[in-house]
Amino acid sequence: MLVASHPTPVVPAPEAAASPIAPSGSKVKVLPINLKYIQYHHGLETQYLPGIRALIAKDLSEPYSIYVYRYFLYQWPHLCFLALNEEDESLVGVVICKLEIHSSRSAPTRRGYIAMLAVESTYRGHGIATSLVKQAIGVMADRNADEIVLETEETNKPAIQLYERLGFFRSKKLHRYYLNGNSAYRLVLLLKSVDPDRMFVDDADSTSERFVRNNVI
Repeated sequence: MLVASHPTPVVPAPEAAASPIAPSGSKVKVLPINLKYIQYHHGLETQYLPGIRALIAKDLSEPYSIYVYRYFLYQWPHLCFLALNEEDESLVGVVICKLEIHSSRSAPTRRGYIAMLAVESTYRGHGIATSLVKQAIGVMADRNADEIVLETEETNKPAIQLYERLGFFRSKKLHRYYLNGNSAYRLVLLLKSVDPDRMFVDDADSTSERFVRNNVI
């Protein structure tokens, strides 16, 4: 399929990506490169999809098929953001999401889903993951999302702390959720008034979501 090329929008980095002011006597971790954040589009597949797969695969115990990536990137390219080294445009971080109508026992909602989040290990601890997630949340909120959900391994404390700082809460524990037998927490961010009871009883997630995880900060 041929896709017409078009300019890649450069997204201003959120304020959270700026260097923090450290307390007296502490050291500030200075990011050794200049970053830019861009919104993915289909014209970037050849250049960046191999790098996206490699970056995410570094932290996974089960590799994803290219079709898993294309499932998200073909349907929701506007919900994927890349953090790039401004000098050589190499990939530093990525977040991949989707937004669709979710039906359950109560009224349908517009549910955002953060499927994958990864940052190159060399550059972790500089707020890049937070910036990427904020980009995604902002777009999903602009598109009238009611809520945003994700799953992450219960042992992944950095990821859990990142999301809780952004307002997510643990809605339930999912025992032996992943193929490797590890359990997960489902984390939820409410953007609108949503029936809280549904958050704890709804397990009707598609299999395309079930083994996607947030590994990495």
